[in-house]
Amino acid sequence: MAETDGQGIPEPSGHSDIIETEYEIGQDNIETNIGPFGLDIHNPVFLISGLAIIAFVFYTLALPEQAGEAFSAMFSFVTKSFDWFFLGAANLFVIFCLLLIVTPLGNVRLGGVDARPDYSYIGWFAMLFAAGMGIGLMFYGVSEPMTHFSTALGGTTVEDGVRTDWAPLGGAEGNEAEAIRLGMAATIFHWGLHPWAIYAVVALALALFSYNKGLPLTIRSAFYPLLGERVWGWWGHIIDTLAVFATLFGLATSLGFGATQANAGLNELFGVPVGATTEVILISAITAVALISVVRGLDGGVKILSEINMGLAAILLLFVLIVGPTVAVLTGFVDYLVAYFQYLPALSNPVGREDVNFMQGWTSFYWAWWISWSPFVGMFIARVSRGRTIREFALGVMLVPAGFTLFWMTVFGDSAIRMILDGSYAQLAEYVKDDNAVALFRFLEQFPWSGFISGVATLMVVVFFVTSSDSGSMVVDMLASGGHDDTPVWQRIFWAGSEGLVAIALMLAGGLQALQSATIASALPFSAVLLIACFGLVRSLRVEGIRRTSFQSNLGTAPAAIHVGHTAPTGGWKSRLRGMVSFPGRARVEAFLRDVATPALNAVADELRGHGLEVEVKEADDRATLIVGHAEETDFLYGVRIRGYARPSITMRQLEHSKRHADSDQYFRADVFLSEGGQDYDLMGFTREQVISDVLDQYEKHMHFLHMLR
Repeated sequence: MAETDGQGIPEPSGHSDIIETEYEIGQDNIETNIGPFGLDIHNPVFLISGLAIIAFVFYTLALPEQAGEAFSAMFSFVTKSFDWFFLGAANLFVIFCLLLIVTPLGNVRLGGVDARPDYSYIGWFAMLFAAGMGIGLMFYGVSEPMTHFSTALGGTTVEDGVRTDWAPLGGAEGNEAEAIRLGMAATIFHWGLHPWAIYAVVALALALFSYNKGLPLTIRSAFYPLLGERVWGWWGHIIDTLAVFATLFGLATSLGFGATQANAGLNELFGVPVGATTEVILISAITAVALISVVRGLDGGVKILSEINMGLAAILLLFVLIVGPTVAVLTGFVDYLVAYFQYLPALSNPVGREDVNFMQGWTSFYWAWWISWSPFVGMFIARVSRGRTIREFALGVMLVPAGFTLFWMTVFGDSAIRMILDGSYAQLAEYVKDDNAVALFRFLEQFPWSGFISGVATLMVVVFFVTSSDSGSMVVDMLASGGHDDTPVWQRIFWAGSEGLVAIALMLAGGLQALQSATIASALPFSAVLLIACFGLVRSLRVEGIRRTSFQSNLGTAPAAIHVGHTAPTGGWKSRLRGMVSFPGRARVEAFLRDVATPALNAVADELRGHGLEVEVKEADDRATLIVGHAEETDFLYGVRIRGYARPSITMRQLEHSKRHADSDQYFRADVFLSEGGQDYDLMGFTREQVISDVLDQYEKHMHFLHMLR
């Protein structure tokens, strides 16, 4: 098990298949001071990614026209050559999550068999809602449903044997009702199960290997079942570096969209000119606000802003729903959900498609965008999901946020489409066609108090910008510091500033197309990383499931009480009672470890060596560990370690004493731990023979586990 104190990651509760590794978080880090600034960076992840980002910004700003042409060529090449790969990968992520729900693999609990959720269902769902909200919903909530409706209604256009239209699938020429259904289905497709399956895979990889396996909260940890200790070397460095690039460019894309829409909102409200200069000023100003949030920390900055924005989002949603065509929207919600599942097989088909513009320009970009965002959103979901079974986790992460985004898109998109069809605001379609960024504000013009509501929407875009930059810089910093989450604040300032600079550089080099190009290019290799991570997840979950089944089917005699193990100490019930109410000090437990437990482990080791096995006994001041090698199979580990606990208070006098001496009033135990974690029983009071008997009980279970695994 890696040392994870720097991340505040709790040890697994109950039986869990802990991975024993000598790696410690931060062991490859450079820790020093440069003037007043502290430094705690991973070598070489921070150096490679940081220098590459700086070089990218200089190149893009120095040669914007050349960079813009390169980004355009890159976008065309990747979308045309790898559209099938993005669609196929996203389909596999959905299938993977569905299999977790319906197979026994879903029974595994994040955090160990005895872990309990840190949050209620209501609190957990609320945080998943928060994860689902972002600049994207503000930018595309009106424009995307309208765009797909318009292109579907216009039908298909073929020139020289190639379709040149942007209609999804075959369109619905002249059929308004079906064009609405197809347009909404295409929109929901981009915001429904597929993106949340991508997030679920990343979040599950982070949560399982941190909470159940005791490894650092980094992407590389998911590859331990495939790479072993090599994951701490260059293979792991490459994986985390790709995650840094994907996250940074994904965030920069979102910030670019946010700046474009904020510019449109300010133009609508105050006549601020629309253009690259204004957008650069906006990115710079909002990044400066994000830096203040970074300095204030999680609770003082992003948490407060997130709560404000969730409240504003709920108010805006309810306002549009109540003032708009309420009954029609609620009726359409069900119809669009049916349409989504009706068109889902065709929309997710990765080969033989004729609607190449829609497939490459919309779907491929979306899947790349979600993949690049996945370390950011996945880290957040992992942190709030400890204690859930994987089945609960997959159902909650895939269905709850997807249902909310479906409702958001229905309220805004359906209302906007009806404005066009009933003639109350027919020119809205032309506004959206000319500029997606103004769609939301043109739409809100038709509502009462439009100036105030547009101001609220602009504020929401700005706050989403700030929270995304703050939270994203935290995730990137963790990846670039070997898993530490308590690094010097200036490092998060560096990454938050880098996100702003990358967004500015891309906006000047080609606007939104340059942002899309960078996202797709960074997401392509990282999507391959996620596919491979699925294999590591399946292997790890299979082993954990088999170990749990083996333990249950070969449990033997369970401990009679928390103070004793599988073989009860001698001396009858009075001796047992004395053990329950006696609380030994550290010196006494150290003597037991030295005089009883360690000789017992050495005796077992000598006997096993006589049977031709590779055996090692490791001794330290606070523990002794027996390791039995099994070549290519899972090794057996049995350890006894000294652990301190707060002394329980049996009498009122003891209770008062404990209150006065809470820091020093401890007792100690000789706890047993195996490769799958602590076993929650104490060997104090055992004889040497009884310790040997307990070792053999556990070794018998391990052999049964290996038999089931073969």
